[in-house]
Amino acid sequence: KFIWTLLVTILGHASSLPVGDDSICTAEELAKYSIIFTGKWSQTAFPKQYPLYRPPAQWSSMLGVTHSSDYTMWKKNEYASNGVRDFAEKGEAWVLMKEIEEAGEKIQSVHGIFSAPAISSGIGQTNTELEVHSRHPLVSFVVRIVPSPDWFVGIDSLNLCEGDHWMEEVSVDLFPYDAGTDSGFTFSSPNFATIPQDTVTEITCSSPSHPANSFYYPKLKILPPIAQVTMVKLKKNQLGLPASFLNVAAKSNEIIDSVSETPLDCEVSQWSSWGLCRGLCRKTGTKIRTRFVLLQPANNGMPCPNLDEETGCEPENCV
Repeated sequence: KFIWTLLVTILGHASSLPVGDDSICTAEELAKYSIIFTGKWSQTAFPKQYPLYRPPAQWSSMLGVTHSSDYTMWKKNEYASNGVRDFAEKGEAWVLMKEIEEAGEKIQSVHGIFSAPAISSGIGQTNTELEVHSRHPLVSFVVRIVPSPDWFVGIDSLNLCEGDHWMEEVSVDLFPYDAGTDSGFTFSSPNFATIPQDTVTEITCSSPSHPANSFYYPKLKILPPIAQVTMVKLKKNQLGLPASFLNVAAKSNEIIDSVSETPLDCEVSQWSSWGLCRGLCRKTGTKIRTRFVLLQPANNGMPCPNLDEETGCEPENCV
C-alpha cells in the first residue's frame, strides 16, 4: 500500500511539471496569420540624434521563422549567432537563412520562413503572412534599425497557441536591442567590433549609461515603443488578402498619431578659457569666455543657457 501511494504521488507530481511551450498545443494542425510590422520611430518620440539623411531613419526587411522550442533565432542575454550579427550590423540575411535551414534539416525544428519588405522611413508599415503548425507554434523575427551599429527589434519565440486553440490576435510593443557585436554608441557610429563579443541586451533610456548614446533619455522612466507588431489569425476566406482588408492598419495609425512627445534638453560644451583682457590701461577691462551647443532642445525640453560670459579684469602689459 505504501509503494502504491508513493507511485501515485510521483506520477501526480510528474504530470504537473512544466513542459515545453509547444508540446501542449492541441489546436488544429495548421493556422495562418497576417503579421503587420508598424515602425513608430519618429523624431517626436526619439528626437536625440534622429537620422535625417545619409541614410535617414528606416527599417530593414523583416526575416522571421515559425518553429518549435528546439530552435532559437536570438535570445536576450545570450550571444548572437553569426547570422544575427550579419543581419543586425549590415542587413545581410544569407548566413542567417543558412542557419535556419540547417536547423530545420537537422532537428526538424523549423516549419517555415517568412519575410516582409523594408520600410524607407522611421514611420510606416510592412506586412506578410506566416503559417504555424501545432508542433511549431512559436514565432521569431528580426528587423534591423537603420542606421545603427548593430541594433534591431524583434520577437523571440512568441507562442501563438493557447492549449486547444490558436490566438485570434496579438499585438506586441517593440523596443531596441543591441546585438553585442559592435561597440558604436550612436546611429551613425563607424564600424567598431566588440571584442570579445557581448550578449544581446535591451537598450533602455538609461542603458548604456552614457550621454552620447542615441537612446539616452535619463528623464524618462521607459522608452516609448519604437515599433509594434500585430498578428491576426486569418480565416479561410481571408487567405491571400492584404493587411489593409483586416482593419489593422487603421488601428496602428491611430497609435502612431497618439505618441507622446519626448522632451529633449539642450546640451552645451564646457566653457572655453578666458580670452584676453580688453580695455584701457589703469581702468577695469573685460574678458569673455564662450561655449557652444552640442544638442539643440526639442519638444519643450530645457532651453539653451547663455553661450558667452563676461567678467571684469585688469589689462595686462600696460606701459
